[in-house]
Amino acid sequence: MTISKIEIQWPNGTRSHTEPGIDWLQVARDAGIIIPTGCLQGSCGACEIEVNGEVVRACIAIVPRTKSCQLKVEFADDPFW
Repeated sequence: MTISKIEIQWPNGTRSHTEPGIDWLQVARDAGIIIPTGCLQGSCGACEIEVNGEVVRACIAIVPRTKSCQLKVEFADDPFW
């Protein structure tokens, strides 16, 4: 089975490609995107991003498989961070 690359559109308009299952923080770093972090254990929420409208905590999440092979990332708005 061939693994399809996922195209990611970042908040600054750039795009990158990765395989599903890769850590979000690593994918962002590779693309030159800085995702704020706090505890790095998923508790504090500092690393929340929106992926196709769904909020995920980047420090404990991986890039999912998707039928369209495209994901749009936005930074989640949190008044406390």
